Parts: sequence; C-alpha cells; structure tokens
Amino acid sequence: MSLLEVRGLSKDFGGPRRTQALAEVSLAIGAGETLGLIGPSGCGKTTLARALTRLVAVDAGAVRFDGLDWLALSGRSLRRARGRMQMVFQDPAAAFHPRATAGGAIGEALRIHGLGTRRDRAERVAALLAQVGLSPDLAAQPVATLSGGQRQRVAIARSIAPGPRLVVLDEAVSALDASVRARVLDLLVRLQEDLGLAYLFVGHDLAVVRAVSHRIAVMDAGRIVETGPAERLVAAPKADLTRALIAAVPRLERGASA
Repeated sequence: MSLLEVRGLSKDFGGPRRTQALAEVSLAIGAGETLGLIGPSGCGKTTLARALTRLVAVDAGAVRFDGLDWLALSGRSLRRARGRMQMVFQDPAAAFHPRATAGGAIGEALRIHGLGTRRDRAERVAALLAQVGLSPDLAAQPVATLSGGQRQRVAIARSIAPGPRLVVLDEAVSALDASVRARVLDLLVRLQEDLGLAYLFVGHDLAVVRAVSHRIAVMDAGRIVETGPAERLVAAPKADLTRALIAAVPRLERGASA
C-alpha cells in the first residue's frame, strides 16, 4: 500500500480568466520513496504541492495519506496530523519570519506539534542543526543573516523536526548555486536513508530531479502526462513534453549517467 495516494485532484482558479490549475491529477508515493515532479512554469506543480499540504483547497478528488482520509481532516485532527507531512519552500529567505532565529524557527515547529518541554526542545534544536550539517551555535543567529544554503538547511531541519513521513520539496534547491545545491541534495538523500522519509521533489531541472528521484511524474497544463521509473523515463520517454525536457538538457542523452 502506498504512503500517499492521490486520485482525481482538480482545482480551478476563478476570476475574469478561469484557470484550471489541476485537472484530475492522480499519483502515488511509497514509504521511503522519492517521486520527482517536473514540468514547465505554470503547469500546476506548486498548486499540487500546496494542495497536498492543505495550503490550497481543491475542488474535487481524494487524498489518502498514512492511512488517513487527508482532505477530510479539519480542526484539531488536522493540526495533529500535519506533523506527518511537511513542506520546504523554494525561497529560503521568505520562508521565515524576518526576526526569527534559526533555533527559534525550529523550536517553534516542535512547540506547535506539542513535542517536548522547553528544555527538551532546546536540546532537540541543537541535534537537528547538527543533523543538517550546521553548528548548534547557529541557534541564536537570525535566519536573515545566514547564507542561502544555511537558510535552506534550517528550513529542512524545521521540516523534519515533527518526525514526518513525507516531505514536499517545492523547488527547494532551485534558488541555490550549483555547489551549494549539490551539497543540499546530498543532505536530502542522507536524511532519507537515515529517517526513512518519502519525498515529493518538485523541480524544473530534469538532471537534478533525476539525480534524487526513484520515479518521475511529468506535468503539463494541470495534468500528469507521464510517470515512470527515473531511468526508464529518461531512456524511453513517451510524452512529447518529456522528450522536450530531455532534449533541453544535453547531458541527459539516452544511456548517459547523471
């Protein structure tokens, strides 16, 4: 049984020009698996990520997550369950309160989910910072003064603080330069191995998505147009969009290694 099962998820945005952001999207993610989600700008990737994390309400469809009817949860039951699915956003600068310290941001996640006493949380914050490759001494440092890579590591620490089973990563490395990006990707792979995490890894760079994903889903105009094991999808794409994405990245020639 899959950890996450999405069936027929649909979302329209109204206004003068009605936009169908999600059109009967279906996908599944197994425990400990990374599903990469890729597609052109405006195809609905971020809307899907926000819908799954209950930041955007959908118009139709069903989501089964960790044995729960995910979209039926509300109030206290939803607050309790949110710790099981966490999200890391694209912009590490905008993801925090402007005055937040690294330790305060992580500690707040623990407090919100009712984990530990104040003293326990301080010790847990130090351990989480070390777990993502940062010095515990940075706990008192304002997040705004950290580098982009450090901020994203703090965001990752905050996301794993409640002990989630699934982390949704929405373009989580796209704002980082190449060398920092590679180190953060290595961190994500290590955390997955150590903690048994599942990831929905949303990205626009097929080489990056392929490097960390077990399977890849290709999205276009609110629909999933192709899904398959990462190596198979790159070696033998079926959808025109998938072929176009591969053609746009020279090093992703058939049979080439990432």
